[in-house]
Amino acid sequence: MTRGTIILCGGHSRRMGSAKALLPFGPETMLARVVRLVGQTVDELVVVAAAEQSLPPLPDNVRIARDRQPDRGPLEGLATGLRALAGTVDVAFVTSCDVPLLVPDFVTRLFELIGKHDAVAPLVEDRLHPLSAVYRQSVLAAVEQQLAADRRRVTELLREIDTRYVTASEFADADPDCRSLCNINDPADYEAALAAAGFSPPT
Repeated sequence: MTRGTIILCGGHSRRMGSAKALLPFGPETMLARVVRLVGQTVDELVVVAAAEQSLPPLPDNVRIARDRQPDRGPLEGLATGLRALAGTVDVAFVTSCDVPLLVPDFVTRLFELIGKHDAVAPLVEDRLHPLSAVYRQSVLAAVEQQLAADRRRVTELLREIDTRYVTASEFADADPDCRSLCNINDPADYEAALAAAGFSPPT
């Protein structure tokens, strides 16, 4: 089973005052850190960004794919990433650029749990995490059908395909504190993540 990763890069964040992908995180940008962490677990890696979005320098083996249509949210990014990986991977871990505490063993565990399902997604404390999930390449047709119908919720996609929902207990040995599910939404989240990683806020 050939594995890939799709990292979705949102644009400018009003709460953060800039694009999250470009935020400094220790010696790296946040996107570069996530790329490095997931790169330990997969064969192919695609970063999906808006058409005109600026990105930080990334390793040569990272492919950049651009959304075909703007303002269609993460489902458009998922479609873009799956198209970019067509013919090269069987399954892809999908995440965002704002999870700097991601644990590589968590990603590996989700790949192990997918079995014959179309997708595997964490369901922790009644919250579903569709952007910290693994999808088969074969779900691209369902994604495109949903976009054509202007239905943009990734959670709706998960309900329509064969999804295995996993609880925290199923990856507790890999990521006991669910750090991989902690995304950055505001400056307080950012400072907390920096502290957890042992870094000081940038000046």
